[in-house]
Amino acid sequence: MTALPDCFCPADGTRVPGGSLDWCCPVCRGPLDLDFAPTPASLKSLTGRVNSLWRYAECLPLSAPTVSLGEGRTPLVTLREGVSAKLDFLMPTLSFKDRGAVLLAELALRLRPQRVLADSSGNAGTAIAAYCARAALPCTVYVPEGTSPKKLEQMEAHGARVRLVDGDREAAALAAREAADEPGTFYASHVHNPYFLHGTKTYVHELWEDLGGRLPDVLVVPVGNGTLLLGAALAVAELHGAGLIDRRPALYAVQAAAVAPLAHAWEEGADDLVGATPTAPTSAEGIAVPRPPRARQILRAVRDSGGAFLTVTEDQIRHAQRDLASQGLYVESTGVACWAAVRDGVLGTRTAVVPLCGAGAKTGLARGWASSGIEGSGIDGSGPGPLTTAPS
Repeated sequence: MTALPDCFCPADGTRVPGGSLDWCCPVCRGPLDLDFAPTPASLKSLTGRVNSLWRYAECLPLSAPTVSLGEGRTPLVTLREGVSAKLDFLMPTLSFKDRGAVLLAELALRLRPQRVLADSSGNAGTAIAAYCARAALPCTVYVPEGTSPKKLEQMEAHGARVRLVDGDREAAALAAREAADEPGTFYASHVHNPYFLHGTKTYVHELWEDLGGRLPDVLVVPVGNGTLLLGAALAVAELHGAGLIDRRPALYAVQAAAVAPLAHAWEEGADDLVGATPTAPTSAEGIAVPRPPRARQILRAVRDSGGAFLTVTEDQIRHAQRDLASQGLYVESTGVACWAAVRDGVLGTRTAVVPLCGAGAKTGLARGWASSGIEGSGIDGSGPGPLTTAPS
C-alpha cells in the first residue's frame, strides 16, 4: 500500500507524519494541510473511466477505494442564461459532503482506529455516518441542538451514535475536539482534516470535464467552514498548474447575513476574523459558523482569485428556495444560498456555476414559508411561474 503523505500546519509549518491520528497542529492546534501536489490527467485520458469522483485518481491522495457508493459526477443544469447549477444534492446521502466523507472513511480504514467521531450541523454528520457504516467503523457524531430532525434520523439509521450538544454549531465542535484527543480516536473532521478538502475539490474537476476543459468566469460557493471553497481553490490551482486551464475563475463566497463572520472581515479588509460575530437565527444552518478555523485560508483564497463575499437575507433564502422548487429543484435552505445571492443579476454578463448542496427532504421549507394551498399553477397556489427578483 502506498505510504500516506505527511500533513503540515499552514500557520507555522509544523509537520505531522502520514498515518498519524493527530487531527490538528500539535503546536497551535490549528487545522492541517496535506503535502500533496498532484498533476491532473488530460481531458482525453478520462474517457472510459469509472463514473464517480474516483475517475480523477491522479489527484486523490488515496487509491483503490473500498467504501465508494458511486459518489460524484452530479448533473449540471441551466438556471438561466449564463448561470448553471451543479446538483450535488443528488449524492448517496443527498449532500455534497459525500465528496469528502468517502476520503475520510477510506483514510480511517487504513489507520485502523478504535473509534471514529465527527461534529456537524447535519450534512457532514450524515455523510460520515453513511460511509462509516459502509466501512463497518463505529461512529459518533456531535451535533448542536436545533439540528434538523431528518438529519438526526439519517445518522441514526446508518448506525451512528448521535450526541446532541446544548448550544450552537461551535459548541458541538468544541465538544467533539475534546473527545478527539482520546487515544485510538480518528477525528473525521471535515474542517481540520485535509483529506476532506481533497474530496471536495472533485466538484471543480467535474465541472472542468463537463464544460469541455474550461471553467466558468465565476464559481459561487456557500461558505461556513469553507470546505467546498477551499477544495475548489485546490482544484483550480491543480488545473492551472498543469496548463489545463488558461485562466482562474473568481471565487464568490456566500454567507447568510445572520451569521457572516467572513463577510464582515472581508468588508474590513482584514486577513482574519474581526472581533466577536453577531449571530441571529438563520434557515441556512449548514453555513452558520461564527468562527471557522480556516478563516485566514478562506479569505486569502477569495482575495487571490479576484472574487468577493456576498450575503443573503432570510427573505432572499426563502424566495430562492421557492424559485428553485418552481423549476423542479427541491433544495434545502442552506443549499439555495448561492442562487439567492446571484439570481438578481449581481454578476452581470459573467458566466457562473452555483452548487445546490443538499436536498430539501433533509430540512423541509425555510422558516417563514407561507403556503396558501396546493391548487393553482404557482408553487404556493397563488399564480404562475417562479419569482424573478429577490427582495433586498
